[in-house]
Amino acid sequence: MPIGLICALPQELAHLRDAMGDVDVVRHAHTSFQIGVLDGCDVVLAGTGMGKVNAALVTTLLVHGFDCRTIVFSGVAGGLDPKLNVGDVVVADRVIQHDTGLIENEQLQTYQAGHVPFINPTDRLGYDVAQVLLDKVRGALDGLSLPALSARAGGRGRPAQIAYGTVLSGDQYVHSASTRDRLHAQFGGRAVEMEGGAVAQVAEAFGADWLVIRALSDLAGEDSSFEFDQFAGEVAAASCAVLRALLPVI
Repeated sequence: MPIGLICALPQELAHLRDAMGDVDVVRHAHTSFQIGVLDGCDVVLAGTGMGKVNAALVTTLLVHGFDCRTIVFSGVAGGLDPKLNVGDVVVADRVIQHDTGLIENEQLQTYQAGHVPFINPTDRLGYDVAQVLLDKVRGALDGLSLPALSARAGGRGRPAQIAYGTVLSGDQYVHSASTRDRLHAQFGGRAVEMEGGAVAQVAEAFGADWLVIRALSDLAGEDSSFEFDQFAGEVAAASCAVLRALLPVI
């Protein structure tokens, strides 16, 4: 069965598409699904566009229409953890949809997607990567070296790091240092993006495995829109390199 590979943006998609050679293309909805081989593995590559609805749509089609039993989202994200730098890569061991929940007294009580406390309550918050898959990922990435990001793109002259932790998803582009600090403090989030939580929710519903790999293109603060526009393509290369290192084990 093929592996489903998803990216949100053209800058992210291009790194993988360029490495695939000849592909067959099938169109559904607004998406071109590119069927081919990457590093000896059968894959279906798709660009979602931004946001959780787009990600859910494409994930559903990959599992139901192309029989992909593992879905991997590769791309860029905003950094939340002050210990990480632009260019570092976060592999999610958990994803949380931070913009979903109950609004009371003008405050959002984040709650599991698809649940409301007084209708279908749950103690669960977020989605965890299957432990067997996560163990394979850690083994495959142990000792992997990534090149340093260029100084132009915000690199600090050291190789990019690979980190594990919680990635937050929401249909909001975080362009606020105070919100960045709150999300990190409230959820322990290391990165924030707009699609991974939906990928996990849909994949779990189908019984499929999933991974989210995010390279930090900015620090989710006041300069994040400038940094993203300037350097997303270069930063995305790091998440793609991690993905390609993982293909043999997933």
